[in-house]
Amino acid sequence: MLTTSDLMTIDPETVTQDTPLRTIVTTMNQANIRQVLVIDGKKLVGIVTDRDIRLAVNSPLTSEEPLERLELLNDYKAADCMTVNPRTVSPDTPIHKVAQLLSVYKFGALPVVENDELVGIITITDLLNQMALLPEPKSD
Repeated sequence: MLTTSDLMTIDPETVTQDTPLRTIVTTMNQANIRQVLVIDGKKLVGIVTDRDIRLAVNSPLTSEEPLERLELLNDYKAADCMTVNPRTVSPDTPIHKVAQLLSVYKFGALPVVENDELVGIITITDLLNQMALLPEPKSD
């Protein structure tokens, strides 16, 4: 049976609560990822997704022009838009359970935690890549 540890990314991109959103966006773009994990030491404290950043910067409640909104990336930190204490899985969580959680909660990823320390991340892309490796069914 496949478990989270079989597919997860070890040593995922992380930031601290004080990391500016501009730095987070740069990290996401350079690493071609959609979420970064927020840590305090080795302890997971939150997650910031590309959607979180879009909502923070493109809020209909802000009156700034688009270019001025980009400046907000310098003013806001991870702590300002992160999801605190996100749902997590452990390295031994079965993959079917991970898939259920991603589907039910419409998450793109789940942090992987063991003994209160961040050890990885598992994403929907990890599951899709695994599915792509399955042999095609034989046609009759």
